[in-house]
Amino acid sequence: MRDDTPDETRRGRLSRTFDEDAELYDRARPGYPPELFDDLADVAGTSPGCRVLEVGAGTGKATLPLAERGYRITAVELGSGMAGVARRNLAGFEAVEIVTADFETWPLPQEPFDAVVSATAFHWIDPAVRMAKAADALRPGGALAVVATQHVAGGSEQFFVEVQDCYERFDPATPPGLRLPAAEDVDTSDHTEEVARSGRFGPVVFRRYEWDLTYTTAAYLEVLRTYSGHRALLPEAREGLLGCIAGQIDRRYGGRITKRYLTELRVSRTPHILR
Repeated sequence: MRDDTPDETRRGRLSRTFDEDAELYDRARPGYPPELFDDLADVAGTSPGCRVLEVGAGTGKATLPLAERGYRITAVELGSGMAGVARRNLAGFEAVEIVTADFETWPLPQEPFDAVVSATAFHWIDPAVRMAKAADALRPGGALAVVATQHVAGGSEQFFVEVQDCYERFDPATPPGLRLPAAEDVDTSDHTEEVARSGRFGPVVFRRYEWDLTYTTAAYLEVLRTYSGHRALLPEAREGLLGCIAGQIDRRYGGRITKRYLTELRVSRTPHILR
């Protein structure tokens, strides 16, 4: 399958595709491993009552487990549809505020945060803004926690090799012979270098989680329909691609495949004393 990481010419346009069907996104997208949130508390030093700013909250896939751990959360989400679903999902938590705004221009409150968290969303934020503004939002010693999700080799591995024929047929942007990387080969240097270039944070601490999720044909097509690159295809090409993929799963894999995810927690902290 294709990599949905945006280049700068596509970033703004593709980032808005998620809001086109927020209910589908909420229903189809997986959440995050529970141990990630335990590690976040350990590495970032957060505890119940801490102030957390979430950037790109979506429908609340990460907001809910954060709220269940007793954090006071301000969650900023660009899409009005996504924000509306998040408000519904977090309705039982009085300490959670969902703000519909783009992070780049949203005015930071005067009171600083203990942590800034962004789950599968930080790469959509303008790179000219995201590090500096995240640092500005934090108290001395506060933590920036970026969660990234990668597609990696594993699960029904041969299916993900064979399905590239569908992508090459219906999506001309697909590189020929594309293969999913092994989890140990996923490169994290871009984030490490961006943090270092900002001059605002200390070293990055990484935690990694490999996990498998099994999908029926229908469920897998639903999650594909939430990916920005798939949504950006012309309707005829998109439906042709999805039909080709469905045929592969039904004919060769009995209507069920397993996908492996790599979720990364990347935590860096501001200096404890501002210069």
